[in-house]
Amino acid sequence: MGEFPQVSATMVARSHSVGEPRISPDGRQVGWVDAFDGRCDLVIAPSEGSSPPSVVSADTPLSGLGAYGGGSWCFGPDDSVLVAASDGALVQLRRDGGGVIRRVGATGRVFAPALGPDGHTVAACVEDDDSCAIATFDLSASRPRPQVVSNGADYAWDPAWSSTGSLAWHEWDLSEMSWDGSRIAVRDSDGDTAIVAGDAATGVGQPRFSPDGRSLAWVSDESGWWNVIVARPDGSKARPLRVEDNDHAEPAWGPGQRSFAWSPDSRAIAFCRNEHGHGRLAIASVRGTTTRDVAKAWHRGLDWSGDGVLAARSGARTPQQIVMTARNGNRSVLARGPVGGFEACGLVEPEPITWKARHATVHGLLYRPSFSALGVGFKPPLYVHVHGGPTDQSVVEWNPRVAYWVSRGWAVLAPNYRGSTGYGREYWKALEQQWGIRDVDDTVAGIRHVARQGWCDPRRIVVAGGSAGGFTALLIAAKYPMLARAIVSLYGVADLEQLARTTHRFESRYLDRLVGDPSRHPTRYRDRSPVHLADRIRTPLLVLQGSADPVVPLDQARAIVRAVRASGTAVESRVYQGEGHGFRRLEHKVDELQRTERFLTKWVLSR
Repeated sequence: MGEFPQVSATMVARSHSVGEPRISPDGRQVGWVDAFDGRCDLVIAPSEGSSPPSVVSADTPLSGLGAYGGGSWCFGPDDSVLVAASDGALVQLRRDGGGVIRRVGATGRVFAPALGPDGHTVAACVEDDDSCAIATFDLSASRPRPQVVSNGADYAWDPAWSSTGSLAWHEWDLSEMSWDGSRIAVRDSDGDTAIVAGDAATGVGQPRFSPDGRSLAWVSDESGWWNVIVARPDGSKARPLRVEDNDHAEPAWGPGQRSFAWSPDSRAIAFCRNEHGHGRLAIASVRGTTTRDVAKAWHRGLDWSGDGVLAARSGARTPQQIVMTARNGNRSVLARGPVGGFEACGLVEPEPITWKARHATVHGLLYRPSFSALGVGFKPPLYVHVHGGPTDQSVVEWNPRVAYWVSRGWAVLAPNYRGSTGYGREYWKALEQQWGIRDVDDTVAGIRHVARQGWCDPRRIVVAGGSAGGFTALLIAAKYPMLARAIVSLYGVADLEQLARTTHRFESRYLDRLVGDPSRHPTRYRDRSPVHLADRIRTPLLVLQGSADPVVPLDQARAIVRAVRASGTAVESRVYQGEGHGFRRLEHKVDELQRTERFLTKWVLSR
């Protein structure tokens, strides 16, 4: 349709994801994780680009990016790397691709390795069914064994060493999520451990010592926003790097987030600022005298050498890249994830919009297709993309699925309802005890606002979401049956009571905050569960689900399909074998998009 070629399902599926960039201690090499077709590999390249990148983990696929993944690797001693393998082992590999040096065993899954200043002690997370702790491994031993050093928290990850031998990490207990209330712990070189930041009412994370060992930084939302904090190594004399009403971090859904990085001389910190969904790389002096904006777009996985800041960079019109950015903003691209051709497809930048919903101002992003291509006066159909979490956010980053729909003439609304991060602690805390109510009200108000403004055809609306977004989409179908022409749920929550019993350990107490204690509020769990409202759903429904999803188990999809079908509403479904919480295999990604397009053509565009 129109003057630009369409983004194809194959283009989306064949795109690689790249992330977790790191610079070697001597600055001569860089590495990153490349994810494609369900597999993750480590790629190493000379930092000056003198030769092509090479895969060094051909026989040892990594644990992965996204969906609670991260913390996949670090540079090791003697031209080696340490990787968290997909089978749970910690593996030492040769940087030149020469294969495995050793495998370090442990009871449980090992991830987020960090090499100590002595060059042979590694700190890492070790997780099993009942715990997630920080342990150290001595690589100089013939058979390294884990020595647990954390102090009994339910979760501990992201270990970080000081040049003096101190070790810091991020920890919390399961009565909270990491962003609700957590702590920074520091174990000194004598083995004594102290809590230096955070508590049950403050979200902290990403502890990182300065290269000279004289300072410790972390992120904290004590001010109401996740800002970088700088302190002495023991946590004393803590102060914000820069006080501003913008987040410098995202919620810690998985290990390995690096939204800030120390300069090699320890005098400055680079960080990515969230500006209402837009990202911006900035550099601030540690003394607080200067702050300079360096580059637009989202920058993640930050690391810093003498050549500049290394990051995974992306934007709405910028396919994901591994880049090195100098202080003056000059940028070199070291690798690109997505396949070529996207830039020719008329990629658009979304516009931030706001609307009113029950005495609150709600935020969102609106993508509009090229009206010059669609014709004067044409009102496009509206694809409502509800993010997951629900403690997450739709941001202006590379999203090939959004580009897929926009290239087909759809407007895309990405609501950031109350409960979304990126707008301050008060905004996301507004969803406590209200999940299934305010997310629904805010999204519906956003749809009506877009329709009133004439930005879409109000007769052709689809609401789609994955995980928590699927839950919201299903509730909209039940509570507002005339609003949308179709609903798409990707591994969406359908039964809150069952979810509280069966989801994975990381989120096992999450619903206590979002809905309430299930033993005290059983009626909330039933009344807000789409499976118990299925007789009200009259909108055609498409349900897509992975067979091996540990977060929202397959039974959730089966239950909502049975219940809606029994009420006489049209339902289509597909289970992707071997997929977890999100689809990674190439053929499944292609099928997801093509199947969804056929469904929407039938129920939305052809009627």
